Amino acid sequence: MRVMAQMAMVMNLDKCIGCHTCSVTCKQAWTNRQGTEYVWFNNVETKPGMGYPRGYEDQEVWKGGWEVTPGGRLKLKAGGRLNKLLNIFSSPKMPSINDYYEPWTYDYETLLNAPAQENFPVAKPHSLISGKQINIEWSANWDDDLGGSQEHAAKDPMLKGIEDKVKFEFEETFMFYLPRICEHCLNPSCAASCPSGAIYKRAEDGIVLVDQDQCRGWRMCVTGCPYKKVYFNHKTGKAEKCTFCYPRVEVGIPTVCAETCVGRLRYIGLMLYDADKVLEAASVQDEHGLYEAQRSVFLDPRDPAVAREAERAGIPGDWIEAAKKSPVLKLIQDYKVALPLHPEYRTMPMVWYIPPLSPVVDVIKDTGYDAEDKDNLFAAIDALRIPVEYLANLFTAGDVGPVNDVLRKLAAMRSYMRDINLGRDPRAEIPEAVGMSEEAMYEMFRLLAIAKYEDRYVIPSAHGEQAHALEEIATDCPVSNYDDELMETSGPFGEGSGRGGVTPVAVENFKMLQERATADNLVSGGSKRGRVNLLNWDGRGVPEGLFPTPDPKVTSPQEAAAGVDDSATLAGGRARPDNVAGSEEGLR
Repeated sequence: MRVMAQMAMVMNLDKCIGCHTCSVTCKQAWTNRQGTEYVWFNNVETKPGMGYPRGYEDQEVWKGGWEVTPGGRLKLKAGGRLNKLLNIFSSPKMPSINDYYEPWTYDYETLLNAPAQENFPVAKPHSLISGKQINIEWSANWDDDLGGSQEHAAKDPMLKGIEDKVKFEFEETFMFYLPRICEHCLNPSCAASCPSGAIYKRAEDGIVLVDQDQCRGWRMCVTGCPYKKVYFNHKTGKAEKCTFCYPRVEVGIPTVCAETCVGRLRYIGLMLYDADKVLEAASVQDEHGLYEAQRSVFLDPRDPAVAREAERAGIPGDWIEAAKKSPVLKLIQDYKVALPLHPEYRTMPMVWYIPPLSPVVDVIKDTGYDAEDKDNLFAAIDALRIPVEYLANLFTAGDVGPVNDVLRKLAAMRSYMRDINLGRDPRAEIPEAVGMSEEAMYEMFRLLAIAKYEDRYVIPSAHGEQAHALEEIATDCPVSNYDDELMETSGPFGEGSGRGGVTPVAVENFKMLQERATADNLVSGGSKRGRVNLLNWDGRGVPEGLFPTPDPKVTSPQEAAAGVDDSATLAGGRARPDNVAGSEEGLR
């Protein structure tokens, strides 16, 4: 047994509303530089749909991930070392810019500076690559809200074999949202595809990163990743990908996408796994067995034998304790309601999903029956608007058994909790019907529905003795063909990576930035009173500075003349004006 630790994420698709807040905040944090205009480390796709890049799930075309030889050995779909050597200067199995989309901006100057005229001026789209006017035909989520279902969703590779069960008339079709980031796989094919060894998996927490100093821009990693979550920066000539916000994770803060998620659907925790079993699990011949094979790789940190082996492997004690409390462990191993995305790629992904159940309630309501009754819910799963076969193609390599089990547990939880919320006696036969105890079902409900911040994110901080090992390796690598004017302020790898001095992204640096962001005073002097940084708010109570506090020394002329009792003040301590004129006079 070789115990290793892995940061993992679970997303509850029943709670995703497709607001794209996670995508926007990730974009602002990581890919707001030149060369990354088309790059989305986090994106939210509408299913059914072709995804981003277009049709990425069709590995017969893109040759991503692994496959098993007749002899039982794993090999890259895109070919081994000899094939890569023969194609070293050309990676033909790679999406073009049209499969992503040509990033654009709008001609705002024409709109803002147009003279008075009969026709309203229009800001036309212009390419951020060529600068020429373009017609927008595709973007990161062109299928959003069924906008392109007739033209694009019907080409979804996951519909293969179940076309007769899916209808695309607006009133009969279905949709749900699928947020995607890098899977940070246990068996990453992107790392195996890289000729220069630039992509590596951190031994400390399993996060997969790109060493910008080692990267030579071969782009074999883009071909090798079946999820197409490795991107090429055409300005720096380097590959870039989701970093799992490792500077935040190292100080115990969740990723930006999880922190800002409106639906609170993301869970982050630590998983322990047996590294010696990864290859065996990924090499299972029957694709339907890959889900259980990956679950067999995970270890239970609550087992004293596993805890002892983890200590021998150098995993700190507080990390082992965090693994015991991990919400990801509960959802994957204890409750068995989370499923991996495309296990048939054999990369052993570590971002798992709870499939959506919401449409099943609509199906029953339309028939006039009680939508929350256990028997009705179980019977309706076979008649879901979202075919179980479609969900199975996404999460279990086509095996409908595990998906049915998950949907039945979620349906049973709704029915069981309905009795409790209505003041009726809970029925023990409901959780028993899906192989759960009453206590386990109630705990699962709390985790999925009303979990607090500290329950959703159990992230141990990195240790000081590991700080040097966790530093970003590419701290002093010159990049050719990069815009000189940008290098003065912000280099290709973010703030502080320009020529004026390179700042390693280590635990100490991020803590310093965190202290600066939450300090009362600005670096340049002055006070931050009245400014609130919600990104550093833990979600508990009211953040300091959100509402103004009353100052007893400051009163308006009206208050000084007539006095104001407590009942006339607002929540912020400011007197309620009798009229607008009086308010203006008070301000003067």
